[in-house]
Amino acid sequence: MAAAGAGFVDAVAGGGGLIQVPSLFSVYPTASPATLLGTNKVASIGGTLIAAKKYLKVVKLPYFIVMPAILFAFFGSFAGAAAVRSVSLDVFRILLPAILVVLLIYTIKQPSLGATHAPPGSSKHRVAQAVLLGGGIGFYDGFFGPGTGSFLLIGFVRIFGFDFLHASAATKLVNAATNLAAIILFASFGHVQWALGFAMMLMNILGSIVGSGYAVRYGNGFVRKIFIAVVSVLILKTGVDGLRYFGVNV
Repeated sequence: MAAAGAGFVDAVAGGGGLIQVPSLFSVYPTASPATLLGTNKVASIGGTLIAAKKYLKVVKLPYFIVMPAILFAFFGSFAGAAAVRSVSLDVFRILLPAILVVLLIYTIKQPSLGATHAPPGSSKHRVAQAVLLGGGIGFYDGFFGPGTGSFLLIGFVRIFGFDFLHASAATKLVNAATNLAAIILFASFGHVQWALGFAMMLMNILGSIVGSGYAVRYGNGFVRKIFIAVVSVLILKTGVDGLRYFGVNV
């Protein structure tokens, strides 16, 4: 059931991990965290691809932007996962809630943000921006992860002039690439519970079909509202997690 709810939310505006990952850790408290995270990626990628397919039936993406972002997100995710073994995550725990607050305020104060779709023309400069967005967010996803979908979505909206609907479609494609990189990495070390992952994937796909259907039907306004709600919850969760990590009882 958590996978179905995660699929719905993730298909619209990202943030499905807010539901799916805590549920896995709650139901399987003694399991290896790496195994649960690997299983989560297997569960997520099916719904992500189905949502992308549904979006692409009604939107047309500028692939000179999206393809470089996908490619470098894949390799960035690998690099981030490799780097996490030797670099402290403390800075992310401190900064992430603050960054998300700024992102939320910016989105709320710009009611026209993501309302219209006006992607730029093809140029080397735009391709370079796509490489940096995909590689940077891919690295972050492999390294730490929370808020990846939100950062990608707002990146496509703010940097490339996508509306929220087109940005959601592009985000799904990039997320699929980072999920695939993570699955390959986790599976190579035996950290995937395949039976559970595939069972959850089916429910994630079901939620994704419903969520992407709502997004396509109700458009940018609906996606914007869900995005604001997801970022708000993410701020609360990462803030509480950060305080607990540093010994503050919450």
